[in-house]
Amino acid sequence: MMPMKCRPEPSRAVAPVWRDLTSSFQAPTQNQVRIQQRVIIRIAPRQPTMPSDMLSALPQGEITPHYEERKFGKCVPVKGIAGVQVNGSNRLLLFLRDRRILSATLDKSCRARDFYSGFYIEPNEDGLLCSGRDQLHSRAGTNCNLGKLRRLILVGR
Repeated sequence: MMPMKCRPEPSRAVAPVWRDLTSSFQAPTQNQVRIQQRVIIRIAPRQPTMPSDMLSALPQGEITPHYEERKFGKCVPVKGIAGVQVNGSNRLLLFLRDRRILSATLDKSCRARDFYSGFYIEPNEDGLLCSGRDQLHSRAGTNCNLGKLRRLILVGR
C-alpha cells in the first residue's frame, strides 16, 4: 500500500503575512468626507421703472420729491432687497421688495461708484444683511463694510 501524502499545515506565521498581502490590494476605506458649499447672492442695480415715452405724459413743472431719513434697525433680510442704486460719494440706496427705500452708508475709505453694477453678499445663517457686521463685494473688486442703515420716507412734494 502506498503511503498517503499529507499536506503540511501552514505555519501560523504565514497567515498574518497573507492577510497583509491581500489587504494591500483592497481600496482604502475613507473615514471622513468633506463637502463644502459656497453661496453668493448678487444684488443687481435697479432698473428704471417707467419707459421714457411715459415721461413725456407727465406735467412739465418741476417735480422734486423730498425724502427724509428715519431710524432703521441694524439688519435687513437679504431676500427682501430688490435692487441697489448709487447715491452720493459713499451711499447706496437699497430698494426693498415691499417698496421701502433704505440708505446704506459705506466706510469712509469706500466709494459708492464702485457699486454702480451691483454687489455680492455671502449670506449668513440668519439670512440678514447687518451694518457693522457684513461686507459688500462690488463687481469691480472692492470690498466695503456696511455702515448705518436709514429708512427714506417721502415728505411732501
